[in-house]
Amino acid sequence: MRNLAVTLTALLALHSPPLAAQASCSSDGAPPPVALFERFISADCEACWSDPATPAPGSGALVLDWIVPGTLGDDAPLSAAASADALGRLQALGRQVPATTDVHTAPVAGASSGRLRVAHGMAFNDYQGTSIAFTPVRAAAGRDAPPAPWHFFLLLVETVPAGTEGSPVARNIARNLLQGLWNQREQPSPADPKRWMEARPMRIPEGARPERLRVVGWVQDAQGRVVAAAQSHCGAQPGGQQGHDGNPARG
Repeated sequence: MRNLAVTLTALLALHSPPLAAQASCSSDGAPPPVALFERFISADCEACWSDPATPAPGSGALVLDWIVPGTLGDDAPLSAAASADALGRLQALGRQVPATTDVHTAPVAGASSGRLRVAHGMAFNDYQGTSIAFTPVRAAAGRDAPPAPWHFFLLLVETVPAGTEGSPVARNIARNLLQGLWNQREQPSPADPKRWMEARPMRIPEGARPERLRVVGWVQDAQGRVVAAAQSHCGAQPGGQQGHDGNPARG
């Protein structure tokens, strides 16, 4: 019963006006990213966090920081933000676990393939209501959409502005991951048969600061190409306050 209450409360924050206008943040009105830029940082490498030569993309990229579990386990300097999801993402990309920092970039097809929207509500009982919705471009234009499957990724990230908490670059630290497949055996959104949608409460990991959380997401086609990406915004730039020791990766 408690799980049901958590689910309903989290999702109401995304879909119930006027509450949605007050308590939700989305990608509405933001220019879609032109590239997906992923940094993989070994939890063993504390110096990697503050390295002035940290790779950074040009403008218009969706930036994502994965803290990869290292050989030191819980004793690793950045273990507080390490995630097993990072290992899964590296495996999916066919990349090795880095000893320092590794970078992967992929172009985003963007408007030529479809429209993507991500959103999140207020934190409640260690959960955040989140959603991701994708409308293939031909469906948006009133024609038959390209066939599924579509592989979607929705991440709860903690933002760190450049020049704060010891980081020389802005970061979106991956805190939780929801991924899945929209395929032809399933039905798109009941409210809009031409749009694929998923809405879930995502658990906020211990040590993450809710006021700095937002969501980013992307969709890949059957060949693994990134066809659309988006990131939420809440008006004011989050992450203005500092944590206990100034570094969310250290807890």
